[in-house]
Amino acid sequence: MPLHCDVDGSFPNHPPDPTVKENLADLINTVINEGADLGLAFDGDADRLMAVTHDGTIIWPDQLLMLFAKDVVSRNPGSAVVYDIKCTRHLNTVISNYGGRPVMSRSGHSFVKAKMSENNAILGGELSGHICFNERWFGFDDGIYAAARLIEIVGSQTETLADLMAEFPVSCWTPEIRVPVAEASKFHVIKNLVDEGGFGDGTITTLDGLRVDYAHGWGLIRASNTTPSLTLRFEADDEARLAEIKHLFRNQLQNHNLTF
Repeated sequence: MPLHCDVDGSFPNHPPDPTVKENLADLINTVINEGADLGLAFDGDADRLMAVTHDGTIIWPDQLLMLFAKDVVSRNPGSAVVYDIKCTRHLNTVISNYGGRPVMSRSGHSFVKAKMSENNAILGGELSGHICFNERWFGFDDGIYAAARLIEIVGSQTETLADLMAEFPVSCWTPEIRVPVAEASKFHVIKNLVDEGGFGDGTITTLDGLRVDYAHGWGLIRASNTTPSLTLRFEADDEARLAEIKHLFRNQLQNHNLTF
């Protein structure tokens, strides 16, 4: 069932970014009202994919990657799967548990594809919805092909998409948080945060900005590739630990007269 498929560069229905929850409202309502099995959302050039279940629950791209990883790694044990630094930490566990090799990448689909090439990866993707299959396809980000693979997986099972996703671990997390900052200083702020420390007993990764992994969650702050801003994301086992990690990062940012 097509929805808002007439080409119109003014985007009269909503902006063409499927990772913004508000832009999925029409899709969610249509899926529920029409009794559809699932819903698919693409961006303006269809190289990104989002999905919703029959009851309107949004399946975010890093969650979709867990389902795709289970599928492709089961046929290609030992293969690498690349995901960007903003993705859920559960991807590492899921990929490993099904016999794959998890590889973290800088954020940005060009970096993901480069890391896929470097590791001869079977699958790659990022939080923004770029998903690249190197099994039965050509290793580039193709939202329509990713949608076809999702339909194939769901169609081969008796369970719904919601049922298939229920087997994967869940956590509390934030969407991306943007903090405006001067273009000339955004990388300088990140460097200072790395040099200053102050993030407790976590494990620091500087692959792309500053990611700190703790026993019960993680926080990330990085300079945006495309805007004069810093982007942050957090994930934890529960709301209390999520608040603790956010508080740590907020305190460090306030030392630079920035907050979120």
